[in-house]
Amino acid sequence: MPTPSFPSSGPDFTGTTPYEAYVRADVLSHLQELLSDDPGEMVFLVTTQVMELWFTVIVHEWETAARALRRDDLPVAMAALKRSTYELESLNASWKPLAHLTPAQFNAFRSALGDASGFQSATYRRLEFLLGEKSPALLVPYRGAPRTHAELEKALHSPSLYDEVLRHLARRGHAIPAAVLDRDVSERYAADPAVEDVWQRVYAGDQNTEECRLGEALTEVAELVWRWRNDHLVATRRAMGAKAGTGGTPGVAWLEKRATKNVFPELWTARSHV
Repeated sequence: MPTPSFPSSGPDFTGTTPYEAYVRADVLSHLQELLSDDPGEMVFLVTTQVMELWFTVIVHEWETAARALRRDDLPVAMAALKRSTYELESLNASWKPLAHLTPAQFNAFRSALGDASGFQSATYRRLEFLLGEKSPALLVPYRGAPRTHAELEKALHSPSLYDEVLRHLARRGHAIPAAVLDRDVSERYAADPAVEDVWQRVYAGDQNTEECRLGEALTEVAELVWRWRNDHLVATRRAMGAKAGTGGTPGVAWLEKRATKNVFPELWTARSHV
């Protein structure tokens, strides 16, 4: 059999390669503008940028799922939720490079952050809004950025992922109260006993129903969100203890409070009654 021959050099692309044109790798690898001489700053900055990219993907998945639920297209919604669990696992793994920073190592470049804080991330705010974690007051930090403020205001007044889940269940004949269906979606979602009863009946019945599979997909998402919050808390505790966070944020005290909250709350409480 003859040996295949290959050209001595690869294709000659004018200007750039198709890979670069699609992925924009050169743009990504030149986004790091270090403000200190400490080598740890590069790790912190790139890891944070990677987290922002994962936020973008997860927001895309949950918005896809919400739109699908709005038209009762459960297969598309379930596929998006499943993809988001893999993406949440990758997002959570992003803490690994930062999780073992000592206070001295973090302090070596902390001053470079100035007033910057992850709390200011607009994409993470959209992610939280999709989970039902809403309040008009959360728009205040973005008043100086009109485009971002407008995008977040639209997200604030749009139904969350869980709102769309409950509306979908109502259209399938489940007894979701009108007060829940007609609530002000710009406010934080509050658990309702009647919604807990719906999930209790779902879980006490046939485990192969679409409703049960949807509940389990949402529970997987909720667990990974809880793990994200706890990993954030632990990494912050290790790096800075109980000091105030960057940008004047409460730091560990605020993260501890967040770590005690579950998203999609009735999915957790209903289990106690099955």
